[in-house]
Amino acid sequence: MALPATARAAALCRIAACASASTGGRRERELPFSLSERGMVVGGHRGMGMNAVGAPPGARVNAVRERENTLLSFGRAAEHAAVAFVEFDVQVTKDGCPIIFHDDFILAQENETVNEKRVTDLLLEEFLSYGPQKDSRKISKPLLRRTNDGRVLNWSTKEDDSLCTLQDVFECVSPHLGFNIELKFDDDIIYQRRQLDCALQAVLQVAFRYASSRPIFFSTFQPDAARIMRELQSLYPVLFLTEGGTAKHNDSRRNSLDEAIRVCLEYDLHGIVSEVRGVFKNPSTVLRAKESNLALLTYGQLNNVWEAVYVQYLMGVNGVIVDLVEEISNAVADFSKQNLNQSLRGSGVGLVGAKHQAFSQQQLGFLLRLIPELIQQPH
Repeated sequence: MALPATARAAALCRIAACASASTGGRRERELPFSLSERGMVVGGHRGMGMNAVGAPPGARVNAVRERENTLLSFGRAAEHAAVAFVEFDVQVTKDGCPIIFHDDFILAQENETVNEKRVTDLLLEEFLSYGPQKDSRKISKPLLRRTNDGRVLNWSTKEDDSLCTLQDVFECVSPHLGFNIELKFDDDIIYQRRQLDCALQAVLQVAFRYASSRPIFFSTFQPDAARIMRELQSLYPVLFLTEGGTAKHNDSRRNSLDEAIRVCLEYDLHGIVSEVRGVFKNPSTVLRAKESNLALLTYGQLNNVWEAVYVQYLMGVNGVIVDLVEEISNAVADFSKQNLNQSLRGSGVGLVGAKHQAFSQQQLGFLLRLIPELIQQPH
């Protein structure tokens, strides 16, 4: 049962214009979701899902048809009323234009050789010359992609579309669809304050001009970028992305959920977006986030398994970012429908109470013990 677009917009990113008002020397944090209206929100990962180039045959993520991070993919996600927002990656070109692209480097085959360039070293015109071209008179550069194991493969999709800018996305995608704008920075670069300022201000310039009433929140793995974005503006929520202890980084702020909560409180951020395995390994994080008035969302391959999403629903996780957009968004809508039916049957338990009483603590513990097995399964 999908929510209408108006309810979807209401459920996402309730922003107070007075978010900058001082309370005890600190600004109030407005959570990016109206949790009373919707227990869990669903976001489309890079639109209708990421392109799993090099995934083994039969992997469920191969079901994604559209090229990720394109107007086609975002538009398809907007057609699903149960999808509250799309997550996408923003980088800034050398000439200061925010564009939508995930990888740090862009690869293409030219004259039988693989040409690899850092995205942020490109001018906008060169960036847009990769992949399918809107102008049929222009010659496109077929895209390649480097897999995690180092292979360079053709980046082909069943349905293709051109690369695009942040302005394109604001202007062309339904205004009812929320945006989770991930501020993308290279893990291997130590950024100076002026570099972060320049990139973030370029993004904000587009957002302030074109967002209108669209629900928006920012997220980033770069803790200094999160802090600066919060300092630069108070209109849109800023969430901290973390792998939740499933990977190690030189920056200790990125290495655990405990650190993520500390970063949010110190920098006055609005919440956390964690790799889902980190939350399952540390389920007490959900309660600690709530006690700290922090939103908690998750991402990761396990979010393509509806049973794993249901466990998070019961735990009280606020939202999930998924690749199998239609399947998981419909499943989450059904969770809510089932709980509403329980309430309407006069069980004496309200909607929130029904949610948390769906499983006993013993049953929930059993499900959490199954999570390591789910993690090992191909998705």
